[in-house]
Amino acid sequence: MTLVVVYAILLIGLTPPLGAYMHRVYTRERIGRAEGLVYRVIGVNPRAEQTWKRYASACLWFSAAGMVLIYVLMRMQSHLPLNPNHIANVNPYVAFNTAASFTTNTNWQAYGGETTMSYLTQMLALTFQNFVSAAVGMAVLIALIRGLVRSKQDTIGNFWVDLVRGTIYILLPISAVVTIVLMTQGVVQTLGPNQVVHGIQGMKQTIAVGPVASQIAIKQIGTNGGGFFNVNSAHPFEGGTPFGNYVEMFMILWIPAALTYTFGKMVGSRRQGWALFAVMWILMVAGLALTIPGEQRATPAMQAAGISANAPNLEGKELRYGTDASATWAVTTTDASNGSVNSMHDSYQALGGLAPMFNIAIGEVIWGGVGSGLYGMLFYVIIAVFIGGLMVGRTPEYLGKKIGARVVKYSAIAVLVPFIVALAFTAIAVALPSAVAATANKGPHGFSEILYAFLSQGNNNGSAFAGLTASGPYYTIAGGVAMLIARFVPLLAALALAGTLGREGTVPFTPGTLRTDTPLFAGLLTGVVVIIGALTFLPGLAIGPIVEHVLHGRLFG
Repeated sequence: MTLVVVYAILLIGLTPPLGAYMHRVYTRERIGRAEGLVYRVIGVNPRAEQTWKRYASACLWFSAAGMVLIYVLMRMQSHLPLNPNHIANVNPYVAFNTAASFTTNTNWQAYGGETTMSYLTQMLALTFQNFVSAAVGMAVLIALIRGLVRSKQDTIGNFWVDLVRGTIYILLPISAVVTIVLMTQGVVQTLGPNQVVHGIQGMKQTIAVGPVASQIAIKQIGTNGGGFFNVNSAHPFEGGTPFGNYVEMFMILWIPAALTYTFGKMVGSRRQGWALFAVMWILMVAGLALTIPGEQRATPAMQAAGISANAPNLEGKELRYGTDASATWAVTTTDASNGSVNSMHDSYQALGGLAPMFNIAIGEVIWGGVGSGLYGMLFYVIIAVFIGGLMVGRTPEYLGKKIGARVVKYSAIAVLVPFIVALAFTAIAVALPSAVAATANKGPHGFSEILYAFLSQGNNNGSAFAGLTASGPYYTIAGGVAMLIARFVPLLAALALAGTLGREGTVPFTPGTLRTDTPLFAGLLTGVVVIIGALTFLPGLAIGPIVEHVLHGRLFG
């Protein structure tokens, strides 16, 4: 439990310095030499600002080009260099799903990395997208904040400037430091081929290696989560020592948490940023309180086999980390848009699996992805302000901007469309015999495997419940479509919102204005997030993990 307390305190203490630094990065007028060189190479005028439509167009074209690059590299990797293990081309279904996954910062993996991807694909396609997809999320958030701050202006910044600055000044430096730290903790970094060794009994074993540390650093920092190896962060060459595991776990939430402070600085009120931080922090602690105690007890099946009820549930967990570190990882990665796992959620107690599933279901706004989590939470803020305005009988306002019908519609679309996509594809899956046959379990647990898969892809998380063979045509195609919709519908809504708010004038604060930096509003916002999530997904959760808990782990043939 000390691990969890220290983690929560560190998150509070290290949020201001990084948040203040990111504020300087995105607001400074001076153009550095490194970024200036990039602008000259790509032919961009960094002083020219864009309307929200031009900003969105640049974002979409850049993302589309990245997705095509990933797909082509995977389909041609057997003919390209840096493939010392002679791995074949990726099949078209998995290639499409993976291209959509890494472009959208989801990093869902329907493949085993060490047996499917060459080193070139891992570095040039996947690691590159880990950087730029994260930078895109941060850029869109900064554009939305500018829309909130500006008055009667039609521009919201320059996409290319925001993208380059986020990559060069934030993601690259932190990744370089974390890569070195992870290498000291046993995470491998080499371009050499897999190693063949002989054990003490003379048996031959092939040990997969590769350029791992550099990919693992950015996969956590950018809330990506794609593993170099099939078992992801449970692999000793990915997670390293318990200390290395802890460093990775903290990196997952550091930038999303610090962006709340950046938000407060940019809108001129750090209290506003801390209010959002408080809501996210409280929801995170609630998830930890639900998950950790449950994993400290044996499962019903273990008890039936004669194991003490007070024994920890170590099924599906790395013994190097234990139950507390594994459960904390499960909660933090599903609070963020991070698909990495260091234990198998399929082996968690029913209520232990419920918290990660609910975290994803509400849209991953408890910290969420870098940038995308906070602009996702701002959609909920607008809905909460609108509801609060109805309660007090006056036109809702947020940060001096009136919240009209168009603004509320954009927010509702951004919140609800990913939910609809996840539920629709789940409903289709349970009606398809081939999709049901891909589950390792029957009954409510099998349904949880399917629901979790589409919640993960439909909300851009990427973690897997395990137990589901997701490499078939239906899951790869439907999942790829779900990831693209879940990423770009809210992204476009955020930019449209930025353009709408930026064109509006500001209204003065009056005694009748609903304050949004108080514990009262934080409580209202927390309630809105939980209630919308519960109303949307409670039926699905009820016939999955909740009924499984009530049935005390009963198995179905």
